[in-house]
Parts: sequence; C-alpha cells; structure tokens
Amino acid sequence: MNLTKWEPLKELEDVYGRLNRIFKRGGLRHESSNETETLKAGDWVPSVDISETDSAYLIKGEIPGVEKKDIKVTLERGMLTIQGERKQEREERGEKFYRCECSYGNFVRSFRIPEDADESAIKADFKNGMLNVSINKSAKAKARAVDISVS
Repeated sequence: MNLTKWEPLKELEDVYGRLNRIFKRGGLRHESSNETETLKAGDWVPSVDISETDSAYLIKGEIPGVEKKDIKVTLERGMLTIQGERKQEREERGEKFYRCECSYGNFVRSFRIPEDADESAIKADFKNGMLNVSINKSAKAKARAVDISVS
C-alpha cells in the first residue's frame, strides 16, 4: 500500500478548475418567463456548436453516455431547450476509484432562436452521442435579389 501525501491546495485547485469550466461553458444562464427571472443550472453542461447555412440554423451537441430516451428537446416562445440526464451506473465489484472526473446528473441548455426561424420546421436527430437539431429558416425571411434600374 502506497501512502499519498494530502495536498489541500491541490484539492482547491481542482474545485477552482471545475467552477471555471462551468462558468466558461455557460453552466448558469438566465431564463425569462413572463415577469419572473429564474437562474437555472444543471449538474453538468454538454458542449454545443451552433452554425448557420443559407436555409437553416444547426445545433450540434455532444451528449455522450446518454440514451435517446433521456433527452428532451422543446421549443417554447422562441426558446429552444435541450435537457436530460446522464445516469451514473456504479457496480460495486471491489473496485477502488482513485479519480472520478466524468460528470453525471441533469443538464439543461437553452438558446433563443432567431426571429427568422420557422418554428414548425425543427428536426432533431440523436446518434452516437451527438444531438443534431436543425431549424429551417422561414421562406419569407430568405433574402432575394432584386434588379433596380438607376436612371
């Protein structure tokens, strides 16, 4: 059996690093509902990429270790919300854990969608730990070229 020297400052650095990751990744966010403002936070925060094409907005989220049935995507009053839970399955088989860095528990991410998004044309697909949400742009919002003659 090896003895390990306890370093309390090292543990504080670990806590600082975890808090820093939470705030850098948007772990806390403001959500408005009617006149009240609430602050929601999940136990962990999945990373997302948001991009735009000529015809749609795309949200790609990394949600490894979560089953499709544990993910919920909703749209309400222009706010797209992705929420779910990563469950921790621990079997006691005489294992000794020296470090547990994987995050488990509930997660919530909310995004305000642009006004030109077509709320009736949203598609979500979940495969191999990746959630892909596609929100089509409305036809009336697409830019069109008009020839103008100058005299």
